[in-house]
Amino acid sequence: MEKNKILVYGANGYTGQLIARYAASWELQPVLAGRNAAVIRQLAGELSLPSRIFSLDNADELHRQLEDVKVVIHAAGPFIHTARQMVEACIATGTHYMDINGDLSVFEFIRSYDQQAKEAGVMLLPGAGFDVVPTDCLALQLKEQMPDATRLQLAFVQLGGQISHGTATTMAGKAGEGGAVREKGKIVRKPLGQKGMWLRFEGKPFHVMTIPWGDVSTAYHTTGIPDIETYTGMKPLVFYLLKAQFLFNWLLRTKFVRQYIQRKINARPAGPSDAQRAKARTYVWGKVQNVAGQSVTGQFVCSDGYTLTADSCLALAKEILKGYFRPGYQTPAAVYGADFIYRLPGTRALGGE
Repeated sequence: MEKNKILVYGANGYTGQLIARYAASWELQPVLAGRNAAVIRQLAGELSLPSRIFSLDNADELHRQLEDVKVVIHAAGPFIHTARQMVEACIATGTHYMDINGDLSVFEFIRSYDQQAKEAGVMLLPGAGFDVVPTDCLALQLKEQMPDATRLQLAFVQLGGQISHGTATTMAGKAGEGGAVREKGKIVRKPLGQKGMWLRFEGKPFHVMTIPWGDVSTAYHTTGIPDIETYTGMKPLVFYLLKAQFLFNWLLRTKFVRQYIQRKINARPAGPSDAQRAKARTYVWGKVQNVAGQSVTGQFVCSDGYTLTADSCLALAKEILKGYFRPGYQTPAAVYGADFIYRLPGTRALGGE
């Protein structure tokens, strides 16, 4: 059977639906799939796209559904619970794997399948959306400008919009677990918000703090830089309040608190509206430094995280359909170049720090 299809699994979720709706602008006609038959069939009908209803729990059925699929865009999280089934099915059926994961531990988990994927001629490309395409591209750009860099800092600040149910659920599942950085090539656990600093974008100051963003894993694969920190925008008051987090992290990890947070998430809108996304934007900043203390910085602005994720996943899937891929565990910039981010609508370079 010829493998020539793109399959979006989790098309019933906020980001999965967005990927489906953006597909036509990339001249693609993916198969929409997932467990929620009512939502997926309705969306497929609206977009005149094919659909399939199946669960990840039945390996035999999952393998059968991937027989004619060349690349899966896996959008059904939390990926700590769903990545293994899809990764193993993709390797078994010779199907390329992409996802919209942003969980540091999941990147490391998927990387453990590198050799199996190479033997199967399959590419595993987690973080094919906002996590981690913009920051991964900037990391490689800076590494190319300073090949002897030993330290990398990456930051992003999102203005406007809001997070989706899926993203919020993943964050709730990690509540109380702290942060992480990479030191001397090893991932080291640190308190969330251990460090903070001020950055300027288009003349305006923004405060950022350290978080365990996916680049702590992926940027090392892309650049080989041994010391990596990742930051996001956070109000100074929240940053200073987090200094006392060690007193209540145990509470955040309890089942009762996480279930309470999840109920609050479920009561909110599924994600930002089209109008919110249209007005939102994201600033991305990076800096590399070598042992001599020399440094290079770079920054750009791009679309909001959800719009960028849809565009990025579809652009990458299109490349794979054309035969442009590299077997094994990969990162976006390592395969498609530092300038890939500039192929996506809404991205423009910025000058200064």
